[in-house]
Amino acid sequence: ALSRVLTLTFPGQLSRSNLNNVCTTADCVTAAARLLQNMDKSVKPCDNFYQHACGGWLERHVIPETSSRHSVFDILRDKLEIVLKGQLMENEQDRDAIRKAKVLYSSCMNDSLIEQRDSLPLLKLIDSIGDWPVASDDWNISTEEAWSIEDTLAALTARFHKKVVLDLYVWTDDRDSRRHIIYIDQPGLGMPSRDYYFNDGNYKKLHTLEAYLHFMVSIAKITREDRNLTQDDDRVWEEMMQVLELETDIANATSPAEERQDVTILYNKMTLGELQNTFSLNVSGFNWTRFIQGVLSSVSIEVQLEEEVVVYSSPYLEKMNDVLSRHSVRTMQNYLTWQLIIDRVNSLSRRFKDARARYRKTLYGTTVEDAWWRECVRYVQSSMENAVGALYVRETFAGESKRMVSDLISKIQKAYVETLEELSWMDSPSKEKAREKAMAIKEHIGYPDHILQESNQKLDQEYAHLNFSEEHYFENILENLKSEAQKSLKKLREPVDPDLWIIGAAVVNAFYSPNRNQIVFPAGILQPPFFSKHQHQALNFGGIGMVIGHEITHGFDDNGRNFDKDGNMLNWWSNYSAEHFKEQSQCMVQQYGNFNWKLAGGQNVSGISTLGENIADNGGVRQAYKAYLKWVEMEGEEPRLPGLDMDHKQLFFLNFAQVWCGAYRPEYASQSIKTDSHSPLEYRVLGSLQNFEAFSEAFQCQKGSPMNPELKCRVW
Repeated sequence: ALSRVLTLTFPGQLSRSNLNNVCTTADCVTAAARLLQNMDKSVKPCDNFYQHACGGWLERHVIPETSSRHSVFDILRDKLEIVLKGQLMENEQDRDAIRKAKVLYSSCMNDSLIEQRDSLPLLKLIDSIGDWPVASDDWNISTEEAWSIEDTLAALTARFHKKVVLDLYVWTDDRDSRRHIIYIDQPGLGMPSRDYYFNDGNYKKLHTLEAYLHFMVSIAKITREDRNLTQDDDRVWEEMMQVLELETDIANATSPAEERQDVTILYNKMTLGELQNTFSLNVSGFNWTRFIQGVLSSVSIEVQLEEEVVVYSSPYLEKMNDVLSRHSVRTMQNYLTWQLIIDRVNSLSRRFKDARARYRKTLYGTTVEDAWWRECVRYVQSSMENAVGALYVRETFAGESKRMVSDLISKIQKAYVETLEELSWMDSPSKEKAREKAMAIKEHIGYPDHILQESNQKLDQEYAHLNFSEEHYFENILENLKSEAQKSLKKLREPVDPDLWIIGAAVVNAFYSPNRNQIVFPAGILQPPFFSKHQHQALNFGGIGMVIGHEITHGFDDNGRNFDKDGNMLNWWSNYSAEHFKEQSQCMVQQYGNFNWKLAGGQNVSGISTLGENIADNGGVRQAYKAYLKWVEMEGEEPRLPGLDMDHKQLFFLNFAQVWCGAYRPEYASQSIKTDSHSPLEYRVLGSLQNFEAFSEAFQCQKGSPMNPELKCRVW
């Protein structure tokens, strides 16, 4: 009789195994297989849940020779790049914006022409910014006398979108989210973080510093050679050592990330006149008006002494006076030109990339460069986000996902608001304000509608001023840089566009903007294991649900909490609640600061600079779980997955952990522990689950076991 029942099963009816409440559809079998393969059941969930959930994944995956990190995220990005490659290579007639993206891609893929042109584009670039003294015999005293630091920095900012010595940019005013304002900040450096410049006896650091210097010298030598100048190795080494000394001085003057966490302290509004009086920078007096006007004249904007600017880096500007007076004009020009060149090496011929190979290996641990088409896809994707977003969405994005994700967002918003009731550290007036802010969060899901509307000209207009040539990849990049610089500078006199998307659609990530009180979930992340309309809701809530909760919680982390529901920096907290927020946060600073990462040479995670992300991880998993239990209450428990002896609550936590499976190379671990505002993948899982009682209940972890410590931290 049983065999007869089985043959009568039609799709949608209960098969025999469903009678025992196990789902055996193809989607369930696929999901179960993925979850099982990733696990390592020899590790008990209460001992180390990350190993339990990801051990199998780590066993099965080898970090590719081209990568410094390999994770579920990276694999999704790799797949997305394959989709884009297919789209960018198609030759059919298309709208203007997409045609331009394809021309840009093919100019990048024309590597034989890039080889053939060799250093020519670079030599032209060097000439256009007043030469590179170390690779020139024409730089002399009269050149130095005519040289102006203000004009050179302005040219780098306005023409090449390159911020050296000073970072000037236009952004929403933190205190008035309806308008834009000029910001002055400390610059980025040639190496990933300031720590790399200080030799504290750490062998690895010394190794990287040497490789960086070697890279500088090699590029200078190639440039001299191509200009048919005599090789003067001793002089080149000496000059590049001076450049490195200058860069080390600049690094020393910058404030470390840990000291830049509080935006209310960073924010310093003053007029241009006051800026001039407060920070004259170097002995002869740095002319701020000349510099700022020099930048803005590129978009025909006039500034007066009454123009307001926000200084984000007062301690840095105070130290810069000394730094600049210690170095010659020649060294300054050598440094500024080097900073422009370092970004361009990737778009030059092979011999330039070979000069960089050793430096890259010490930084990332990678021995082989990525397939060139990937570099090209990434470049087009980052410089033409909306055009590439249109290509991606047309190809892959399922429309009804938008509605489902929107529904998840409102469930998790409600869960956040309900969670507020559980908090004893926050008083009622502050809770009311937090509730208002959470419910006012605006959402962007998938992609901006206009990019798919053939009749809407907005997409083509965005790139109307760009003219790319199939033959000139290097010049195409320069055109893009200028366009990006001008687009952002022009905003100074434009109102803030509330509908603007802060990121493209073809991105595997999600975002929160404090100035807009807005969350964004691009199409690129709305796929398994994060989300699928065909997978169990336990997996969707543990995946994209947790990501949604994470982004919402960013509105209330150590940075986001300083902004109100309209995106203005405004203190809406009572003193009582603000004090307690700091106490609750301090617990997490210590907890994560005690995680010792063997892979990064035994360095500890920085509890201070990862605080915002850790608050978001902890809040996100808690809200998603609460929302999921509510869903189960309404809809009933889901059938089990085949081969997995786990209930629906355990599946939620399993998928949450598996989203973060991944491995790092030691070189990259040492780098990311200094530069990444997120904790390393395993500690994102361990930290948030150790703090969550519901996890220990779901897996019956004994009090005092590694995953259920006595001391738990909770902010939201």
